[in-house]
Amino acid sequence: MPNIQILDQQTIDKIAAGEVIERPASVVKELVENSIDARASAITVEIKEGGISFIRITDNGCGIEENQVPLAFLRHSTSKIRSVEDLFTVSSLGFRGEALSSIAAVSQVELITKTAQGISGVRYLIDGGKEKSMEEIGAPEGTTFLVRNLFYNTPARRKFLKTPQTETGYINDLMERLALSHPEISFKFIANNQLKIHTSGNSSLKEIIYHLYGRDIAGNLLEIKEENDLFSIRGFIGKPLISRGNRNYENYFINGRYIKSALIAKSIEEGYKSFVMQHKYPFTVLHISINGSLLDVNVHPTKMELRFSNGEALYQALTELIKKNINQSELVYQSDFEKEKENQKKMRLQKQEQLKSSRQAPEPFETKRLQAVKQAIQKDSPYEPKFEKQLELAADDCKFTGATGMTSDSANYGIQKNSTQQKLSETPKTLETPEKQQRLFEEHNIQPESIPESSRKLLDISSQKDHRIIGQLFETYWLLEFDEKLYIIDQHAAHEKVLYERTMKSLDSREFTSQTIYPPLLLTLTMQEEALLKKYMDYFRKLGFELEHFGGKEYSVTAVPANLFGLNGRDLMIEILDSLSEFHGRETPEMITEKIASMSCKAAVKGNQKLSMPEIEALLGELLTLDNPYHCPHGRPTIISMSKYELEKKFKRVL
Repeated sequence: MPNIQILDQQTIDKIAAGEVIERPASVVKELVENSIDARASAITVEIKEGGISFIRITDNGCGIEENQVPLAFLRHSTSKIRSVEDLFTVSSLGFRGEALSSIAAVSQVELITKTAQGISGVRYLIDGGKEKSMEEIGAPEGTTFLVRNLFYNTPARRKFLKTPQTETGYINDLMERLALSHPEISFKFIANNQLKIHTSGNSSLKEIIYHLYGRDIAGNLLEIKEENDLFSIRGFIGKPLISRGNRNYENYFINGRYIKSALIAKSIEEGYKSFVMQHKYPFTVLHISINGSLLDVNVHPTKMELRFSNGEALYQALTELIKKNINQSELVYQSDFEKEKENQKKMRLQKQEQLKSSRQAPEPFETKRLQAVKQAIQKDSPYEPKFEKQLELAADDCKFTGATGMTSDSANYGIQKNSTQQKLSETPKTLETPEKQQRLFEEHNIQPESIPESSRKLLDISSQKDHRIIGQLFETYWLLEFDEKLYIIDQHAAHEKVLYERTMKSLDSREFTSQTIYPPLLLTLTMQEEALLKKYMDYFRKLGFELEHFGGKEYSVTAVPANLFGLNGRDLMIEILDSLSEFHGRETPEMITEKIASMSCKAAVKGNQKLSMPEIEALLGELLTLDNPYHCPHGRPTIISMSKYELEKKFKRVL
């Protein structure tokens, strides 16, 4: 038997580093979280070759005392907690004291730091966990980390890294989420000398969403704000029309910490259920604040997982809150015939905004010269109003920017020429005021694509008297006029939704009607189907089915729910049983009843089925009473709209 021995410290550190530092993004995460804990208001991350060869992170936080610097690189050394009791009330992002020692064990680290009280800064070098040097150095207040040659001494780990482009993508995703989690901090991310992300730090969450995800998403958001005994929440959720094919757009932060939580994700998706199609996931940016005593953050070395002591109550409350906020908004899909032209116009506006935002204010002597030029133009030029207006705009721009470097030619017109993004990243930071940024953001960027919505909703009892039903199109769609808009309603999707909600309400109120069928239907079931039927028999009976064992593998169906009378009962029962087999033992009572109720949609009117005007009016009247009339049970839209303005544009009546 091999001898048991204690590992040396260097081996221990490398093993620990394997738990915390998986890739360059892990280094960035740990160091940026330290900067946030140090109360920095501006953080810059710069990488080269995906962060494998070079990472530099600079902040303007409180810095580290000179005598504390060597201690910071020891395992389990931290300023965040003092005893085991503190683990139950952790408010900082970091607390384990493993990050710096783990990073230093597998890379070459240089630290430059200075506190507000210090006369000079400190430069500290540590290579592969071994201290190399420590000296005084002139430095601004804050901390700079330079991490070079990650995994240089663990080649087995290095060869499992992805390409530099892929690693850069991981870091970019991380920086986006950090920017969303702390809108009050200005983040800058530079990759291979190219500026990728730059946020203003003006606390405007919606502005950050616009810059990261674009106009389409930012223009289709619903604000959410709530405070109760369990949690307080603020942020934005996306309308169902901007749902995506994966969960990458589900962003949620617990006490400022970006995490992955199956419970939170499930509650969000449950709130969107019946609003989005299957295999589609919502866009969310939610800041959730919960009492630290109700959380366990000490679950995983990377702190990406949490445990909740009140998980079930949190799940229910968050689900109901999201449902309530979605239902308060009219979710009619709007068509857009001029999409291509509108996109081109948007691109031109965005380009103008980028040019405007990249201008730099002149030094004081340049401002005086600008005024002199303005006075000369007023005196001599026959085009005085035109030039005066341009110069006033330039002067206004100068008021909200604060960087240097204006050329003499550009000073005459208040325009700064700045050719490349690289040059922009090298210039001093612009100091736009939050008010100006927000005004530009709202005026030019964040308005929805469509014409402003009417204050009245189509599917509202008070609006019913103003509905004008034009008729049926292709024996599938109804055409309806209301408030200078044309609404197109899919009769099959609308009737599906009516039947589904009618069935679910019957389940809640325990009011069912069954229709006896004669002769009874005989079903021959396989062993698996028979097991499913026995398991869910109570649910079938609640819905109005009456079934009896007929001997052997045979079962007789003597009655079906009244709203399903006339359908092929045999095929319907087999289809319901097949759908229930998908649960694989992970079902809940709500999932089962919703699955069975969704099968009631089979009784809905089909496309290419002619309806009379009274039938259309009756179905429209039922839609008005639904909680969510805008989507069928499968998430497809029931209604789309087209404004009078869009029609006039199509006929060139307006240009």
